[in-house]
Amino acid sequence: MSISKDATSFNYQTRHDVNVLPPELFLSIQRILDAQAAKDEVSFEAASGELDTVTILNSYFPDVQSGLADKERELQKQIDELQQELRTDQDPNRMQLIQEMISDLLGQISRIREKATESEAVVRSITKEIQVLDLAKKNLILSMTTLKRLQMLVSAFSQLEGQVKSSQYADIAQSLAAVKQICDSFKPYMSVPRISQIRRRVQELQSELKSKIDMEWEKFYAQDPARPVKPSTVAAACQVIDVIGSDIRAQFVDRYVALELKEYRRIFRATDEAGQLDNLSRRFAWFRRLLQTHENETGRVFPAEWRAAWYLVAKFAEITRDDMTVLLSKAGSKLTVKQLLDTLQETLEFENSIRQRYATPFEDILKTTQPAVATRPSRTISSAFEPHMGVFIDAQDKVLSDMLSQYRGAKSRPSLEAAAPSPGDDSSTPVLVLPSSTELFYVYAQILDQCATLFTGQPLFDLCNLYKKWLRIYAEDVLVASMKRPSVTSRKSIETRFEPSELRNACKLVNTADYCHATALELEEKIREKINADFKERVSLQEECDIFVGVISSAIQVLVREFEAACDPAFINMSRTAWSTLDLVSGQSGYVDELTKAMEQVVDIIKPLIEQKKYLRNFFDKAASVVFAKFTNALVKSRPLKEIGAEQLLIDLQALKASLLRLPGESLSTTNYTRSVTKNTTRLEALLKVIVTPADPAEGFILNYTLLIGDASFSNFQKILDLKGTPPAEQNDLMDSFLTITSTKTNLESTSFLSSLDMDPGQAASLTSPPSSRVSLLSGGAGEGILAALGSPPLSTPSGSDTPPRTDHTSKFTDFRRFVSFAVRRDSMPPS
Repeated sequence: MSISKDATSFNYQTRHDVNVLPPELFLSIQRILDAQAAKDEVSFEAASGELDTVTILNSYFPDVQSGLADKERELQKQIDELQQELRTDQDPNRMQLIQEMISDLLGQISRIREKATESEAVVRSITKEIQVLDLAKKNLILSMTTLKRLQMLVSAFSQLEGQVKSSQYADIAQSLAAVKQICDSFKPYMSVPRISQIRRRVQELQSELKSKIDMEWEKFYAQDPARPVKPSTVAAACQVIDVIGSDIRAQFVDRYVALELKEYRRIFRATDEAGQLDNLSRRFAWFRRLLQTHENETGRVFPAEWRAAWYLVAKFAEITRDDMTVLLSKAGSKLTVKQLLDTLQETLEFENSIRQRYATPFEDILKTTQPAVATRPSRTISSAFEPHMGVFIDAQDKVLSDMLSQYRGAKSRPSLEAAAPSPGDDSSTPVLVLPSSTELFYVYAQILDQCATLFTGQPLFDLCNLYKKWLRIYAEDVLVASMKRPSVTSRKSIETRFEPSELRNACKLVNTADYCHATALELEEKIREKINADFKERVSLQEECDIFVGVISSAIQVLVREFEAACDPAFINMSRTAWSTLDLVSGQSGYVDELTKAMEQVVDIIKPLIEQKKYLRNFFDKAASVVFAKFTNALVKSRPLKEIGAEQLLIDLQALKASLLRLPGESLSTTNYTRSVTKNTTRLEALLKVIVTPADPAEGFILNYTLLIGDASFSNFQKILDLKGTPPAEQNDLMDSFLTITSTKTNLESTSFLSSLDMDPGQAASLTSPPSSRVSLLSGGAGEGILAALGSPPLSTPSGSDTPPRTDHTSKFTDFRRFVSFAVRRDSMPPS
């Protein structure tokens, strides 16, 4: 099909082609046209200077339009076929035919259902007579069986009546069991007169049998020679009672128990002498004889499953427990612990003998014999003593008081010293723990075992509270009290300046408190194991253990106090040394050797006497704190130091550091201890190195200060000048230079370890420390609290002290005046 040049045909054809052909086709066409441009040049000029694209397309693609038309016709044909098929399927005549077929199908189903109903009716009419015959057969069999059982019942009942008249109990038991079993099967027919009459007659016979058996039992129990009753007769009668019912058996046993214990009630009344607490053993002896008689004579007639002896035991326990409750309450304050424990021990022995006799716990015997509907729970005889165990607890309180009276208060110190070996006796083994502590816990263990065998409820919990009370008393009145020095003491040795006996006593207190702490925890676990579940969570000795930890801390402070006293002579010599007059630096000073020797003497006494290494490590931490604090105080007191003196002190400080690091030994030295000593030595070294630096030139001196100290504090710099011994005239210029230089260094801190350096340690110690301590000990862990003068916050009132911090108004005014003067000169300086 060719392309027409008509405008309308062209427009339609172009739109059709654009809608059908992809864009890539047009690009290909354009490239082909460009390639053929030269060839078509003549035709282009002949056509009035315009390109005839329609002609060109028709020449290159003559079959495109025809292919598209064929495809269109094929699609239209498929559409027509589908429309024709749809019209055929929607034909009304065909739909009517389908509906008619469905209606016929439903009619057939209805007819089948009707036929099935008719068939069922026919089957029922056929089997109706058979069902009637089956029912008649069933009723006939049931009637014959019932009639047979009724004949058996009548026969057995007649036989039972004859046996009852002749008192043949062995046969009666079998016949009565059979009659009752058959009667139970006739319960649905109780409306039948004959059956109802037989059942009433059976009940009358049971009542008659019960009366006869009661008479037979009375004759047997009375043992009347004129009317003797054989035990076999009573044994057979018991079998009849078993058949009659459990209620009658319980009544029979209760009657027997009441008869057996009637004499017991009469003899051992709580108001008579025989029934008093002192005669408790007579009660148990009487009942043992009763049990013996029961088992050998009267008890043999009872079936074994009745357990008549158990009922005797339960009733005896009930009567005796009630009597004991009355007697113990009546005794009141007159009840002695000996009487309480003796009677309780007798009771427990009796209950244990019953347990062994019947191979059953006493409590289980009481539970087994308890009635189904009990007015009160069954309890053992010994339970009557539990509310009165306060007498036992009070007695143990007195025992502990008497035992510790020789160690408490003012007597604690002599007892502590008495436990120490003689100073010249090297052969004796040192006592590491006070004997009073081991004695205390030995008594604790004995009392605990005794109480736990008696009761594991409230009495044991009360005993636990008693233990807590005496643990606190022992810690405070014995251990802590023994740390107090007597008002009159022997004069200390001029050579040592410390008391070796104080060190030994303090070591002993550390070990004793640690032993008490560990043993108290074991005691708590032991009590938890023995006490009832209701009290387990309430058992705790943690507060008492914390008290012993405090005792350990106090004893270590005593060790530190004596260590400080031993070091005092060396530091006094150090503070009295005129460091400013030294001309040259030599080896370590003499006071260092003296100090090292004193420290080693104290440590040699302490190390073998303290068992736990953790307490020795704690002591070494505190001892190092004391050494650095006292070294700092002595350094401040001995100012001015000058450069040579500071250089000598640096050598001494290194020797002191080496001595402190050697002091614990390899087994006790820790990383924290080494780090602490090194840290505080470094701070003191920084202080001394600044002092060693010459003040001229000022810029170098101040620069060294900022590098070693690291702050821009005016007051701290003044402390350095005071320690160095700089003349007041030079101090003003140095301070002005310090302000000039530090004002440009913004990275400097406002404070450092020098901020808390006390320049008047003697006065501060007298204001804030007790007389016995020349340097206040510092709190904190290993190393962090050491060297308070160099590591604490700025000067402040110590906690717990009412003395306000000393304020030097003159110094503050001078600092301010100098600062103003510096500012005025700086403003008046010509610009550079």
